[in-house]
Amino acid sequence: MTSDIVSMGRRRKTRIVATLGPASSSYERIKELFIAGVDVFRLNMSHGEHKDKEALVHTIRAVERECGRPIAILADLQGPKLRIGLFEHGKVTLKEGQLFQLDLVNEAGNDERVFLPHKEIFDALEVGTHILLDDGKIRLEVETVEATKARCRVVVGGVLSDRKGVNVPNAVLPLAALTDKDRRDLTFALQCGVDWVALSFVQRAADVAEAKKLVGKKAAVMAKIEKPAAVLALDEIIELADGVMVARGDLGVEEPVENVPGIQKQIVRAARHAGKPVVVATQMLESMIKSPVPTRAEVSDVATAVMDGADAVMLSAESAVGDFPVEAVQVMDRVANRVEHEPGYFMMGSDQRSHPNATTEDAITAAARQVARTVGAKAIVTFTTSGATALRAARERPEAEILTLTPRLAVARRLAIVWGMRTVKTKDVTSFEEMVGKSKRMALRAGLVKAGERIVVTAGVPFGTPGATNVLHVAWISGNELA
Repeated sequence: MTSDIVSMGRRRKTRIVATLGPASSSYERIKELFIAGVDVFRLNMSHGEHKDKEALVHTIRAVERECGRPIAILADLQGPKLRIGLFEHGKVTLKEGQLFQLDLVNEAGNDERVFLPHKEIFDALEVGTHILLDDGKIRLEVETVEATKARCRVVVGGVLSDRKGVNVPNAVLPLAALTDKDRRDLTFALQCGVDWVALSFVQRAADVAEAKKLVGKKAAVMAKIEKPAAVLALDEIIELADGVMVARGDLGVEEPVENVPGIQKQIVRAARHAGKPVVVATQMLESMIKSPVPTRAEVSDVATAVMDGADAVMLSAESAVGDFPVEAVQVMDRVANRVEHEPGYFMMGSDQRSHPNATTEDAITAAARQVARTVGAKAIVTFTTSGATALRAARERPEAEILTLTPRLAVARRLAIVWGMRTVKTKDVTSFEEMVGKSKRMALRAGLVKAGERIVVTAGVPFGTPGATNVLHVAWISGNELA
């Protein structure tokens, strides 16, 4: 996989994730989205049938083969979605100050009560707890609670209709992060060969541990941070997860909206410090669902995520059901490119750079960035079998391009979500001379260097040993390497 319809010259560092749906399910559209700039395709497991998702996977892999560049597939599990039951007439109007009961009685509701089929919520409620309905549009405060019912005062009223969502911001609910549906979806997604699995409504590190035990080495696990409890346990979650997502939809419901920008920066910083990829998601270009151009505020939002150093920014409804999916990707591509050429972009990255751990691997990787800057090298070439060397290189946020060479296609695909990564599947090397020669050839083919320029090469000896980065070499390009 070394040829390329879009060329390895796609120089944008920040990656783009696009959700597939009715507006973007054909081969032609998926290829068009990829050429426009998509690096990762997201499959939302909350909607659609398995056979349709399987067809999308086959289509993505066909585009990958034609274009010659690794593409990552992210399967996003639904998680424990909490909802109320039905009303006698489909909806009711709740007034501020009135009493309203949530209970375990499986009967149609009215303006006095409604069925809440989640006993776990009642177990976690206390007097004074706030309950949010319909994405926070309705707010209740618990006045009395028993094992099977909670009497609440309406704090913010409005129209409430069937099966609206329920959020309990200040409680850790005794719910497993993986429902029976999630387990079925996970088994299916792994059989299809997805590269990343996103875990929804994570509350604690144990949720990630459970998912990783089921996934094994078949895919990487991304924890979606969308509950206050997850923010409190952020460091422990990041330590166990392979990556994290700032899922601002539910996070903006459960947290006061003014807290979300600061939490976003906190999550990005923590993930970068740990060297784990971080995705910023939800409503980034929401107006482009129906409009060919975004609002200025949306452009600023994307730019902020890029400037903060996020590995990737994500489109949801914009690319899944919107009228302008390709245009939305093109806007993200242009904004990211522009921000990354701002004078302060790499300075911001250096301010947030963490100190390397006291290991040979970290020392070599940190030195590679500094050496590349000192000698003016145009690219850092890394050899990796597990992906660990590449992740360390990306954590350093070097100004030089990062070219990663791996013999494993699964690793190449998984790295497609990582900042600055240009990954090529190629045969492993067995000697120092072969390593240097291949690095030069691949850098030239990728269009990252030309005659008279330098590259910095990092690898592990013995070759093929996962994680053992212990070699740094500066190589000069003569221009005859491809002869």
